[in-house]
Amino acid sequence: MELSGCGTALVTPFLSDGSLDEKALRDLVQWQVENGIRFLVPTGSTGEACALTEEEWLRVVRIVIEAADGRVPVFVGCSHNTTRQAVERVKKLQTIPGVAGVLTANPYYTKPTQEGQYQHFRAIAEGTHLQVLLYNIPSRTGINLLPETTARLAEIPNIIGVKESCGNLQQITELIHAVPRRFRVFGGDDNLALPILSVGGAGLVSVAANAIPLEMSRMITAALENDWVRARQMYRKY
Repeated sequence: MELSGCGTALVTPFLSDGSLDEKALRDLVQWQVENGIRFLVPTGSTGEACALTEEEWLRVVRIVIEAADGRVPVFVGCSHNTTRQAVERVKKLQTIPGVAGVLTANPYYTKPTQEGQYQHFRAIAEGTHLQVLLYNIPSRTGINLLPETTARLAEIPNIIGVKESCGNLQQITELIHAVPRRFRVFGGDDNLALPILSVGGAGLVSVAANAIPLEMSRMITAALENDWVRARQMYRKY
C-alpha cells in the first residue's frame, strides 16, 4: 500500500456526560470518506488520546474501522514514552482486523537521545507486522527526531513514513532528501502543507479536514498533481 494524499487526524466526539458520542464518530468517518479523504488517523493528538481510557481508545479504533469499512486505510495513534508499554499497545492493535498501521510519536517527557529514539521506534516496528508511521512533534514531546535518525529508521521495512510536525521547513527538506523514495514524508501542520509538498512531501495529516474535508482533499490533490495555481488559491482561502 502506497500511502499519499490528505488524511485526517480525527477528533474524538463526546456527549455532555463525558462518554463517547459513537453516532457522531461514525457520521464523521462516513463524511470524511465521502469527501475524498485518503486515510484516517484516530486517537492521535487531535483525538485527545492522552485523555482516553484504554477501553475508550480501543472502542474508538473499532468504531472508526467499522465505519470506514475497508474504503480507506486506518492508522491508529499509539504512543507511549515507555518502550515496553508502547510495544504492548501496538500488539493489542494488531489483533483488531482492519488496522492498517500505527502512528507513534517521540517518547514524550523523558527526552531520549537520538540513539534512544532510534531504539524506541525500532522496538515498536520489530514488535509488530503492522505498518508504522513515525510522528515527530517536538512541541508536544520535548524532543526532536533529526533527519539522520529518521533515515536510519527508514531502513526498517515496515516503517513506511513520518508525520512531520517539527515546523521547520529546512529540516523537513533535508529529511526528504535523506530518505529513500518509498519512505513517505507527510506534513503534520495544515499551514505548512503546500511548502512541504513543494519539496517532495507525500501528503498531509490534516486537522482542518475535520471541518473541511472536501476542500483539504482537493487542495492536496491539486498540489500532488502539480496544479499549483489551484492549490495556492485554495490555500489562501482556507
